[in-house]
Amino acid sequence: MEIKWLEDFLALANTLNFSKAADERHVTQSAFSRRIKQLEAWLGTTLIDRATYPSRLTDAGDKFVPVAQEALKTLHQARRKFKVDEGIDAHTITFTALHTLSFTLFPEWLKALNTKTGPVLSRLRPDSGIMEQNANSLVDGECDFLLTYAHASVPLLLDPLEFEYQLLGSENIIPVSAPGADGEPLHAFGREGKPVAYISYEKASFFGQLMADLFARRQPDYTLVHEGSMAVGLTGMALAGWGVAWAPESLTRADLAQGALVRAADPSWDISVDIRLYRSRQNRRPVVRRVWQAIAEMTSSH
Repeated sequence: MEIKWLEDFLALANTLNFSKAADERHVTQSAFSRRIKQLEAWLGTTLIDRATYPSRLTDAGDKFVPVAQEALKTLHQARRKFKVDEGIDAHTITFTALHTLSFTLFPEWLKALNTKTGPVLSRLRPDSGIMEQNANSLVDGECDFLLTYAHASVPLLLDPLEFEYQLLGSENIIPVSAPGADGEPLHAFGREGKPVAYISYEKASFFGQLMADLFARRQPDYTLVHEGSMAVGLTGMALAGWGVAWAPESLTRADLAQGALVRAADPSWDISVDIRLYRSRQNRRPVVRRVWQAIAEMTSSH
């Protein structure tokens, strides 16, 4: 038995597509299929009905899904416990943070936290660009804290009985454009005439889901000119005159002050989002409990 076989099987159970699951697991389809067959041989039963398209789980496959999930969870929990019980990991806190927050809020906020707690060693995991994967990094114990934006229109699938959060602040997400020679936006929503050139986020990202909700409600006339996953990249496209992008106000403040960017719609198009820090209630590492208490004191004092 190999752990990767269980991970392969769960990927296939989720997609019911050998090609997609193989891509997700970063292996060739032939290697992926071989590993699924090795798992079936080890178990002595068939997990996948390959006679249908798309593939489907057999009865044994359906029954094995929760078994594989629980086995992986137990193994990962054991590994995490051994890692944090010894050495530097016992004094390290790991964050998953949305890309924008990692350099607009995180550096100064962490400095204030260190003033409160005394020095702690921090580790920052990269933003995957997909909300579900960011949340899973907390669920799977790959990080101690998840630093993220939050909004009612973008569901974050974290059970409140298992996970809690502290509100660190709020942020305005505003539409911006490069200015023309007259200082007015080159591209703007709310004008009559041709569709507005729009710079969009990838659909699975936080901002992608946020903008999908806004556009569904207001149904503006636009033409998509570019799609990206990071606010800083979309802001750069707006600076270059490609169209309108929605970006965190903290990210655009300097460019707005210098006139390199201007607002591209009236304030009714702004979106206010929370800035939240999540943790698992089951994470009992002493350093995590100490940091969480310090954060609670910091937030309650504001």
